Amino acid sequence: MSKRLDKIQKLPVYKIAVEMYELANAIVEALKEDEKKEHLASEIIGNAMLIQVKVAGAAGSSLYSLKMQNAVVIKIAVHDMLNAVIVTEMFDMNNDDYVQLMRDKVEDFRLAFVNWIRGFDKTHDIPDNWAIRYDTSTPEQEKLEELMFDDDKFLEDFDDEDTDEEEK
Repeated sequence: MSKRLDKIQKLPVYKIAVEMYELANAIVEALKEDEKKEHLASEIIGNAMLIQVKVAGAAGSSLYSLKMQNAVVIKIAVHDMLNAVIVTEMFDMNNDDYVQLMRDKVEDFRLAFVNWIRGFDKTHDIPDNWAIRYDTSTPEQEKLEELMFDDDKFLEDFDDEDTDEEEK
């Protein structure tokens, strides 16, 4: 096993992500046969897998913006997975009540996640042209904005009289 993978697997947030996947798998196995089962099962398992992948992706990246991009996807996947688990209870599809177990596991994950992302190095980054990370008042962002397409400037090149004549 590579040192990088070993380091990722030792992260508390990754360990809890693995535990959430194992719980998600148990939930999916316990679902009663139902026409909605297939969709919810894939939603639960798919998001549980995505969480692990994105934790590894964020841990393996050195750029702050990429780490945070993965962090946002992780947060969404956790919520989507938990919502699907809650739906299984609402439709009385699971044999056991797994909702509280998953809520507890998600809370453990959330605490580890918050601690983990607070350790991301904000200084190791580059502008991403989306103005999410960089304040528009910074020189870096001003330079980027000069390069971005400005439809107001683009439309100034058209003469209103020329367009009026073409419409006639």
